[in-house]
Amino acid sequence: MKAIVCESFGPLEELQFKDVADPEVKKGHVVVNVEAAGVNFPDGLLVQGLYQMQPDFPFIPGNEVAGTISEVGEGVSHLKEGQRVIALSNLGGYAEKALIPATHVMPLPDPIHVNEGAALVTAHATAHHALKQRAKLQPGETLVVTGAAGGTGLAAVQIGKIMGAKVIAVCSTEEKLALAKEYGADVLINYKEKDLKETLKEVTGGKGVDVVYECVGGDTFHACSRSMAWEGRLLVVGFAGGEIPKFPVNLALVKGYSVMGVFWGSFTQHDPKGFAENMQELLTWYVQGKVKVVVDEALPLEQATKAMAKVMNREVKGKMVLVP
Repeated sequence: MKAIVCESFGPLEELQFKDVADPEVKKGHVVVNVEAAGVNFPDGLLVQGLYQMQPDFPFIPGNEVAGTISEVGEGVSHLKEGQRVIALSNLGGYAEKALIPATHVMPLPDPIHVNEGAALVTAHATAHHALKQRAKLQPGETLVVTGAAGGTGLAAVQIGKIMGAKVIAVCSTEEKLALAKEYGADVLINYKEKDLKETLKEVTGGKGVDVVYECVGGDTFHACSRSMAWEGRLLVVGFAGGEIPKFPVNLALVKGYSVMGVFWGSFTQHDPKGFAENMQELLTWYVQGKVKVVVDEALPLEQATKAMAKVMNREVKGKMVLVP
């Protein structure tokens, strides 16, 4: 089969598109014929050796796929050959076939296009876990989403609205803000044109923000960290801007708020039951039309480097998808 292979940590351009052996099915697993694979910001960090997980070489990146089951391993009774599924692969998604634990494979409802299904697993599931399990977002609270037009930011906008929050979208361009508004944002802030800290103070009437879904890092994080309400929750989701900020902990002490890490991949391992329940709720919302994956572009598998670079450079509105 064809796959994108990382032989050593380095620039995206060093990834190889090559023939590798097909995966062999084993107990408790299934083999999925990959029809679409989602592209995420951590994928680019991973192949450069900049992510918290560092796999052995060689490895195939990609942690979310959609497709059809071709083989079912011993002990798997809830899945069958020929079934449309979405799956969390951890690694191995950028390939024509992927071996995946059956516990991380779910039926894909017929109304959902395979490209959207592949892009649903990580971005929407991260936002869902962050707002539900970590922040415990309540109706009527204010939710700030930074990077609100990206894959996981746009997901947080949608899910925040479902959970009854007033959603404040923070983006770098008017075009991105328009997309966030289309999917439910109530207040729009272009942080390139306005002082973010002062604007958040203004739009919250001086109260501060209850929950921040922070994906950017750097100065954006610092502005949000100074804009929190009493008993607020500052969710650390990622650092798409490239700078990992240093947090002055006295702010949390004085303002009485919590800083919470969001590592969805770890959540799926520590609480597989919660992960399964979350995914069922997400899929139900999707079929009901309450959430939607926005696919910016679907590229052939051999153009993985281009797709990853577009994500890393924050040029994507929604999600990128690779199609083997």
